[in-house]
Amino acid sequence: MSIKSELKRKSLHLTGLTVPLIYICCGRTATLAFVGLAFAVFVILEPFRIVEEWRDRIKYGLLKIYPSPQLGRGIEFIEGHIDDITRPHEREGIAAHIYFAAASFVVVYFFPREMAIGAITVATLGDALAAIVGKSFGRHRFSNGKSLEGSLAYFLTAIFVLTPLVGLFPALASALVGTAVEFYNLPPDDNFSNQLAVAFTVFVVDSLLPFFSSIACL
Repeated sequence: MSIKSELKRKSLHLTGLTVPLIYICCGRTATLAFVGLAFAVFVILEPFRIVEEWRDRIKYGLLKIYPSPQLGRGIEFIEGHIDDITRPHEREGIAAHIYFAAASFVVVYFFPREMAIGAITVATLGDALAAIVGKSFGRHRFSNGKSLEGSLAYFLTAIFVLTPLVGLFPALASALVGTAVEFYNLPPDDNFSNQLAVAFTVFVVDSLLPFFSSIACL
């Protein structure tokens, strides 16, 4: 994918920051309702994105009701942009936004406020910066196509986001884990696994800190 297409994809990906913003402004219940509704809409629309015949049926139906050249060009414009930002494995499979919404719901439901906000923000902002920095400035590449520069961008973003929310040690541990998950693109999709990995790591480290502190005081 070209840097131009990557920028368009990540610009859309950054709309995921609305989830932590809603959590901060409106609370947990409103966030769960928003994410749950988004997930339901995504699931309903997803077959029409994948199955071209169904999409064409809707398109031609709209043009039959409102035969406008402007409408036809508008539909083609949207389709072109969607195709441009779609990764090869998503053309006949589940796209990233569904995985992202599902993971966000799980993280908000099961984890404390600061952990959920941090994990979703890192998975959104860190992933975007890793891709953009890697595409633009990546010079030291690995066999899977990822770059040292992109991974470093993710790692530093995670520390910057998480430290004020959960403290330095949980931030460092979860930044390392999140970087590894992003690098290896753990299944089913890194938009799902990244959020859960970061939130779970913060939770575990935060839970163990009092134990280690008590041992250090002995």
